[in-house]
Amino acid sequence: MDPATPTVWTVRALIQWTTQFLTSKGIEAAPRETRILLAHVLGCTPIDVMTRYDEMPTDADRTAFRALIKRRVDGCPVAYLVGHREFFKLSFDVTSAVLIPRPDTETLLMGGFKHLTGKTTPAVLDLCTGSGCLAVSVAHKVRTATVLATDISAEALEVARRNAAKHGVAKRVEFRQGDLWAAVPGGAAFDVILTNPPYIAESEFAELAADVRDHEPRLALDGGPDGLAYYRRIADEAAWFLKPDGVLLAEVGWTQEPAVRELLAAAPGLSALPSVKDGAGHWRVVGAKKSA
Repeated sequence: MDPATPTVWTVRALIQWTTQFLTSKGIEAAPRETRILLAHVLGCTPIDVMTRYDEMPTDADRTAFRALIKRRVDGCPVAYLVGHREFFKLSFDVTSAVLIPRPDTETLLMGGFKHLTGKTTPAVLDLCTGSGCLAVSVAHKVRTATVLATDISAEALEVARRNAAKHGVAKRVEFRQGDLWAAVPGGAAFDVILTNPPYIAESEFAELAADVRDHEPRLALDGGPDGLAYYRRIADEAAWFLKPDGVLLAEVGWTQEPAVRELLAAAPGLSALPSVKDGAGHWRVVGAKKSA
């Protein structure tokens, strides 16, 4: 049953009604998503919305808000509706051509920063860059770094380039299109290689949340029959593209750590590093360094 209709549609009434409505549709983060969507319509931040409770949005604003709510109930993720998502305290443009950046991936980014410490002009490779959240975040924080970001999707690279320009690092991030190592120039070598490749197994797609399964790009999700297809290909050639003390760090699904660690440990020219858990206590990053 829909919540009762208020007599006056103030910002407060819109937030209260919509939060109840989204909750009734099974959307767990209804309060936060309501504020984000209303802020988008009103042209302010979600925090600012909380200071405008007594205002009465225009009919046009209410119509636009209602349209967004309908699309959210139909399954479209909030990040696609508003066109951006926060990652490592930066705002990244997103479209349906790229995965939505997630806090779990910040664990991978932090691992990269750890291995860049003390390097004066580090070279970094971001395989499967998607929105560019890793490549751009590295270039933004490590001002002496040069970054190569690759993706098989031309549409994803358009988004990533836009994000590099948005955050003022376009001159230090090069984007190249291609399938994994095919996009990397021969003879290139890196201090750190970061990758968040497709890793959903075919059998797992039916279990994914509908907003992921039906809206995020399958090209960026599908890891083959067992979810490990890309890790095998990455492991096979990684050593060729690492400097003598270089490291490879890969995000994994939380059940995949043993299998990916074994792949990297057995790969030519690599030796495994300790794996890292994310903030929820799940294995999230598996790494290897170039063997001496």
